[in-house]
Amino acid sequence: MLDVIIIGGGHNGLVCANYLAMAGKKVRVLERRNVVGGAAVTEEFHPGFRNSVASYTVSLLNPKIISDLKLHDNGLKIVHRKVNNLWPHADGNFLAFVLGEENLKEEIAQFSTKDAQALTRYFRDTGMVADIIRDFLLETPPNIGSGIKDIFKAAKFGNRLRKLSLEDQRIVMDVFTKSVSDFLDLYFENEHVKGAFAFDGIVGNYADTDTPGSAYVLMHHAFGEVNGTKGVWGHAIGGMGAITLAMARAALDKGVDIQTEAAVKKVLVKNGQAYGVELENGDILEAKVIASNLNPSLLYNHLVDAADMPADFARRMKHYKNGSGTFRMNVALDKLPEFTCLKQQARSTPEHLTGGIVIAPTCEYIDQAYRDSKQYGWSKAPIVEMLIPSTLDDTLAPEGQHVASLFCQQFDPDTDWDTHRDAAADLIIDTVETFAPGFKKSVVGRQILSPLDLERVFGLTKGDIMHGNMSLDQMFSARPMLGHGNYRSPIKGLYLCGAGTHPGGGVTGAPGHNAAHEILKDI
Repeated sequence: MLDVIIIGGGHNGLVCANYLAMAGKKVRVLERRNVVGGAAVTEEFHPGFRNSVASYTVSLLNPKIISDLKLHDNGLKIVHRKVNNLWPHADGNFLAFVLGEENLKEEIAQFSTKDAQALTRYFRDTGMVADIIRDFLLETPPNIGSGIKDIFKAAKFGNRLRKLSLEDQRIVMDVFTKSVSDFLDLYFENEHVKGAFAFDGIVGNYADTDTPGSAYVLMHHAFGEVNGTKGVWGHAIGGMGAITLAMARAALDKGVDIQTEAAVKKVLVKNGQAYGVELENGDILEAKVIASNLNPSLLYNHLVDAADMPADFARRMKHYKNGSGTFRMNVALDKLPEFTCLKQQARSTPEHLTGGIVIAPTCEYIDQAYRDSKQYGWSKAPIVEMLIPSTLDDTLAPEGQHVASLFCQQFDPDTDWDTHRDAAADLIIDTVETFAPGFKKSVVGRQILSPLDLERVFGLTKGDIMHGNMSLDQMFSARPMLGHGNYRSPIKGLYLCGAGTHPGGGVTGAPGHNAAHEILKDI
């Protein structure tokens, strides 16, 4: 008999499988699609053009996991962007998040000398909180209601915070409770500077900049590193699929059985114990432990019989919050985009095209996009982040041509996307055209992934790239639900190892790592 069956071959499922196999367990990974990787995959979307079709950039992948799984030995190579981000403005100017604090100060000083001076304090404060978050990433949160062991664990976590100065405790409180707009008001005054920092507060977060808790979403995107350098973003050569391909190779070397085109229909439970799964083709597979890499809504509302769960748990899972407002496109280009701002400003360089090019210059732009989306289904002036990975990786497109990811926010997941997906995609292209004339004509192929497409293709419920809202009621010990924040379900032998558990979304590998260690404690 198998020791563990893992439902879902996304990156967290593969990480979990690796750690279990390292401990000598017999593991099988079941993946619904014909390729493993979940949302972190590289595929050809137009003849000759390949791209990371869903998840598209790397920074949050935990260094310990990279080392433990020997991902570099299995072919993974990550390079960092030469500029983190670029914000074009309608007046022909731009703000770039260049590398190096002093360089960034000079950039910001063009908009506000006061904001440039505040940058050191901002980085100091956010760096302090990011370090705290890093300390918690690979630890299981204290589980409310689990007895004295978890009481001591909670005290241990609390003691770390009590060692901080009073002002640092206030900053931690700010991050976890304030809106991103209110948090940034503590440091900056210029609308373009605040808008640039605020962008990370609404990525994968269907909200405006005044929504409480959005400051944490900003911080969630800030604790990463690339090749030992904190706070930078990178690209995996070969796309995000190179990460999961390396994870799969590592798992296969350890004896893990990876089965594709194996959609799970039901988790089998008897006398309160999970003992196997039924596949869509009717096959029954049994194991001592079942671990799910799926969104908790998908697991508990579709694969588990409500009668096998406590009534209160089942009722609350019906109302687990999903919907990140994300719309993804990939485009094949016959040439590099020519942004007006880069032509007009002498400080521009070709390196500016290696970063994320974000059309969302101010908080008001972001908030109007959200208001439009709530009223019309999508924004009249969309938030678009363009990344052109072929500026760093020539394996993705034919020579002289390029691929670009268009990562767009504030698209209502409840809209009829079968009807409106092409209209929204056209609007996104037209929005980029406004800042880069000629872009529309350069598009020779495109792939559209509305929130509904993300759900159908990758199992991202309501297109939620985080596997559930990153709100205070679905964080840390309460992810996915208070009383089950330790990767265990209310059904004995059934565990969660995906981003619907602590620490949440992004290609981190942390949920898979932590779940594996809890499973090993139990078996």
